[in-house]
Amino acid sequence: MLWSVSFHTVSLVFLLLFSLISVGVSLTSLNSGLVYVIEWEIFSSGSSSVVATLICDWISTLFLGVVLFISSMVMYYSGDYMNGDKSYNRFMYMVFAFVLSMGALIVSPNLISILLGWDGLGLISYVLVIYYQNEKSANAGMLTILSNRIGDVGILLSISLMFMLGGWNFIFYSSSLGEDFLLMKILVCMAAMTKSAQIPFSAWLPAAMAAPTPVSALVHSSTLVTAGVYILIRFSGSLEGSSVQGFLLIISCLTMFMAGLGANFEFDLKKIIALSTLSQLGVMMGILALGFPDLAFFHLLTHALFKALLFMCAGMVIHSVKEYQDIRNMGSLVLCMPLTSVCMNLANLALCGMPFLAGFYSKDLILEVLFMSETNLLGGVLYILSTGLTVCYTFRLVYYSLSCTPNMSSMMSISEKYSMMMGGILALSVGAVAGGSILAWWTFPENYMICLSFFFKILALLVSVMGGILGYMINMVSVSSSLNTMGLYSYVVFMGSMWFMPILSTLSLSNWSLLSGDTFFKMGDKGWSEYFGGEGSFYESMMYSSYLQFSQENMIMVYMKGFFLWVVVLFLIFV
Repeated sequence: MLWSVSFHTVSLVFLLLFSLISVGVSLTSLNSGLVYVIEWEIFSSGSSSVVATLICDWISTLFLGVVLFISSMVMYYSGDYMNGDKSYNRFMYMVFAFVLSMGALIVSPNLISILLGWDGLGLISYVLVIYYQNEKSANAGMLTILSNRIGDVGILLSISLMFMLGGWNFIFYSSSLGEDFLLMKILVCMAAMTKSAQIPFSAWLPAAMAAPTPVSALVHSSTLVTAGVYILIRFSGSLEGSSVQGFLLIISCLTMFMAGLGANFEFDLKKIIALSTLSQLGVMMGILALGFPDLAFFHLLTHALFKALLFMCAGMVIHSVKEYQDIRNMGSLVLCMPLTSVCMNLANLALCGMPFLAGFYSKDLILEVLFMSETNLLGGVLYILSTGLTVCYTFRLVYYSLSCTPNMSSMMSISEKYSMMMGGILALSVGAVAGGSILAWWTFPENYMICLSFFFKILALLVSVMGGILGYMINMVSVSSSLNTMGLYSYVVFMGSMWFMPILSTLSLSNWSLLSGDTFFKMGDKGWSEYFGGEGSFYESMMYSSYLQFSQENMIMVYMKGFFLWVVVLFLIFV
């Protein structure tokens, strides 16, 4: 029991120490411009060698430092959140293995060695999603792992196509891959789309909320869903000028808009935050498709800081209100949990792009670069609408959970009594406030040249303010006039169900195949094939063998009948 109590402390010290070392190596690499590549040759076949490769440049080490920092806080937070769970040790080991898999993926520039982390993330995420052993978790786990297996197939096929280059270190070839390797680019983009839950693979991300909240904080901030964006950042040199870019831009913009729209109709606290993650992944993919991988990486890091904080605050709220997740059953939490409410509002405002918080430095720069780039009208409009929807569902969440009238049971005692959980939340709050500016100083020593009109300069701020007012006011009205929307029920169902994506990903795929299988089972295994096959042939052989056995039982009656039969036959023949 002593080990189970201290495991989170050991993890905190270990991961935090390696995080500081990794960030120090990143700053050294940024200053000197050096990249260290370490290779171990496993075996060679002809001109190709299978090698295990590690890369230490400023991108991999900085991302690894942020991942380890968030992981250390999440594991320390888990010491309180999972306290009393009968499988506490197993849970902590699995989370630690999850972090190690992400680390293996980050430092691998080789398509073969990257599978160690890629498949590790998929397998352990399945085990963590089904951690609470019930039917909902089992269904969510199957949807998660089967969706991600499509991307795994893309990586495996890319390995076979990359064999033509004589090696699998994609970081050396990514800038020289022409249109001859279009199929490989499509496969890598498909793999990234499944991991980062872009349309049409979006259904698994909200379903994965069946996992414990510390796992959600890791998955949605810096590990599983960011793996797809990270691998596309590494492949960004080969995507420039490719026809894949336009397709990726359309998909990412639609994902961003769909997730923002769906979050405004959702009432599950964790699913609202999951849909906000999906929306921000669309932002990263979109700016990556426009040819700005450095901005995508910058937003990836800042988003990881405030999204982990947001999930940890949500876990604190869920834990305190006796495991309720419906925001309609909350209200006035700011009176009962003031410190958690402050930290949750910090994360929400950073998500909205509040000036001088972490999200502002990346989101504002992304929108300004978008306005200056040669994108189409549809992409620009979807980006603007998604920005407004982000603020809208954020203020809706704040209204229902923190500020409206209390809707909780009078028997429920709510307090901030979890000291370790608050320790992790406060540490990440510092990152949500100061992380954006620090990362901006490190990653952009030379500023972007932004030249915009006054209207475009204030457009992002204007849309955010309008979205916030709209989100707050509509929900004040909807509390007293909720039945008036029944006339728009079909539209609400369409927009609130992620454009029927969960149904299309589950029932529509499995219903026809299961019904067809049942038909073939009845007609085949239990029908004609069984009649003329196993059961029918067995029945016929048993029947004929019984006749044969009856004739061989040496009964005098049989012999006498046979004798008289042959006498009659001979008599008829000769007469």
